[in-house]
Amino acid sequence: MLTNPMNHNGLVVQPDQGKSYWVLGDLYTFKTVSQDTNGMYSLMEMVVYPQTGSPLHIHSREDESFLVQSGEIQFQIEEQTLTATSGTFIYSPRGQRHRFANISDQPAKVLCWMTPAGLEQFFMEIGTPADDPTAPPPPVTEADIQKTIALAPQYGLTILPPANS
Repeated sequence: MLTNPMNHNGLVVQPDQGKSYWVLGDLYTFKTVSQDTNGMYSLMEMVVYPQTGSPLHIHSREDESFLVQSGEIQFQIEEQTLTATSGTFIYSPRGQRHRFANISDQPAKVLCWMTPAGLEQFFMEIGTPADDPTAPPPPVTEADIQKTIALAPQYGLTILPPANS
């Protein structure tokens, strides 16, 4: 018997539904979180704006999968760099160095699955609620970056320095 069973009636999340947060210049909308899936996975829709993305990092607790829905995203997986376009799927198991960036001049939309769930709490903690997801993204501050670096280890994340540092 499950002590915290998920909703056995299923879950329907409409296109304009989910909890949205501004995370380091991008819009993350959580379609599922840990409590929806009994901790098995979480799913977020990311709008990655031009010239934004994630730093090079390693997850120790979860695998990540990405499905590019629109636009172009440059991924680095270990030493390999590739440009992913609409329909490209990428799986990055825990322990693998990776990053992504939108190097184009148009926003890109990406679905990201995290297995198991839980890392969504990190993004909610470092982000700010997006009361108006249609508004322009707020600027990323030095305080945002320092908060991300400080909280990452609590979530099993290792943020690696840029190659040119």
